[in-house]
Amino acid sequence: MERLDSNLSSHEAADFRRKVRALLSEHLPDDIRVQVEQEKMDLSKEDQRKWHKILRAHGWACPSWPTEYGGAGLSDTELFILEREFALGGAPRPMIYGVTMLGPTLIAHGTPEQKRRFLPGILEGDTFWCQGFSETNAGSDLASLKCAARRDGDEYVINGHKMWTSEGHIADWMFGIFRTDSSGRKQQGITFLLLDMRSPGISVQPIPTFDGTGSEINQVFFDNVRVPVDQRLGEEGAGWEIAKFLLTAERFSTAEVSRSIASLNRLRTFCNTTTVNGRRLIEGPFVARRLIELEISLHAVEKTELRFLFHAGDELGAEAALLKLRGTEVQNAILSAAVDFRGPAASIGADERNRKPPAPDSYAEASHALMAHMNYRKTMIYGGSSEVQRNILAKGVLGL
Repeated sequence: MERLDSNLSSHEAADFRRKVRALLSEHLPDDIRVQVEQEKMDLSKEDQRKWHKILRAHGWACPSWPTEYGGAGLSDTELFILEREFALGGAPRPMIYGVTMLGPTLIAHGTPEQKRRFLPGILEGDTFWCQGFSETNAGSDLASLKCAARRDGDEYVINGHKMWTSEGHIADWMFGIFRTDSSGRKQQGITFLLLDMRSPGISVQPIPTFDGTGSEINQVFFDNVRVPVDQRLGEEGAGWEIAKFLLTAERFSTAEVSRSIASLNRLRTFCNTTTVNGRRLIEGPFVARRLIELEISLHAVEKTELRFLFHAGDELGAEAALLKLRGTEVQNAILSAAVDFRGPAASIGADERNRKPPAPDSYAEASHALMAHMNYRKTMIYGGSSEVQRNILAKGVLGL
């Protein structure tokens, strides 16, 4: 790791790190930081846009995009530092569906006209996107999707539905893959489309979740929804390859190593400052051992991420699956420990925190830990479940 260590410890890296920390210190709103430190993933549309606009004003709204498209064009080292400092400083995730997923996919596969039409809205934070991939019986086995798009002149007519659509209730547009031909292998006949969520025939239905966070995920139904052909990304039937390009980036980012480091830091602080029967939690052998085991596991994932980021070349295959698998497993182990260390107080429900008389602050904090534990179970499913990642590794690494 000598070259990597040199990159991250250079004078240039130190200067950039100071700039990022200064931005967070001066411009990150306290109310947003508090939500992030409570492990809240589903910030409101208003809070997401507020933070994005702040970043846009400083040139870092789309840090990985080339400068010709309005991005910052940061180096790999700068991107790593930015992500790490944002996580440690309590800054929210980017507007992932537009900035991290669709933007790079459009840059790689979109026509010049599509780039001119769609990239500025993402860059300025004016257009919110959602991802229309999963369906009933086509989640981990995504190629089995059935939602049909039939060609009718200069339009596609979509009928069917999409499942587990995060932020579908606040999205302005959706990018998704749809079945345009069923005659060949299931990976064939899939087409990548961009569609306006205000189109006639689209309806969104929230899916209640066990953590009580509201309408973060949804079902989206299509009833003769018409989509112009010029909103197709790539050729008809080529959507599977474009989707794989997008999913590789999603799997890599889903590992969230930097955010797990921040979560573990917060958990360690809690154990160092909380006493039970006059003794700090950290002094208990069970707690201390579990924290050490989590730290070792997370350190291994971090080293793997660094190796892939700086030494794996431009494209990742099965490596992305490995990082997604272990990254999300360790992330969930940290959040599970956060619940266990808080004891019975964690069982208070989100709807009980505002009852009269109010619950103690420590109980409210504990309930946030439980909601995060429940909500983050999804990270081991979306982007391909852990079982799917193991299949990818078996095929790509072991040749099975």
